[in-house]
Amino acid sequence: MTPGAVDPHPLSAGEIETIAGQFAASARMAREAGFKLIELHSAHGYLSHSFLSPISNHRNDGYGGDLNGRMRFLMETLDAIRTEWPGELPLWVRLSCSDYMPGGLTIDDIVQVAKQLAARGDVDLIDCSSGGISLEQKIPSLHPGYQVPFADAVKHRAGIATGAVGMITEPTHAAEILANGRADVVLLARAVLADPGWPLRAAKALGVKPEVPSQYLRAAL
Repeated sequence: MTPGAVDPHPLSAGEIETIAGQFAASARMAREAGFKLIELHSAHGYLSHSFLSPISNHRNDGYGGDLNGRMRFLMETLDAIRTEWPGELPLWVRLSCSDYMPGGLTIDDIVQVAKQLAARGDVDLIDCSSGGISLEQKIPSLHPGYQVPFADAVKHRAGIATGAVGMITEPTHAAEILANGRADVVLLARAVLADPGWPLRAAKALGVKPEVPSQYLRAAL
């Protein structure tokens, strides 16, 4: 082991409760700081995803086993967050919709998770990503919009709003996804990091007049 590293171990019920409380505390700090939306990251091998995925979750107690057991940590974390995050403010959840591995999570599994999240009535949108549970994953094809079918499936099969992600960089592509009802929002990260002026460029390409803060008007003309 690396000096100072800690051997991983199955969390005890008490440790799980403590971690859920830490998520609640983070939600409180976000609220007090003035944030109006938060997202619970339950994808890409993060803790909640490691509970959801049978690739990583080998527990034989109430937090493991079948899908209902494996999603228990996610549901209890959301319960804790909602003690600090007001019902009128949106709460999103990011999920990996496929582990890209035999025996891993599939879109059918995630549709079932999304149905449970929709039934809660306090989760507003599923951010539909994929992968990240293992270096052994085999993504069939990387291309612009390769994860959009996940958002489409969750939206129409689970009846909850979804966000599309994944190499979506062109305004016309983003507009097509929304126009065809394949997702409710298109979420941009790397595209905007690489091009902070992307929203203005997109507005111009799509013939939309953006609302620009007055301080930026001369630069946005």
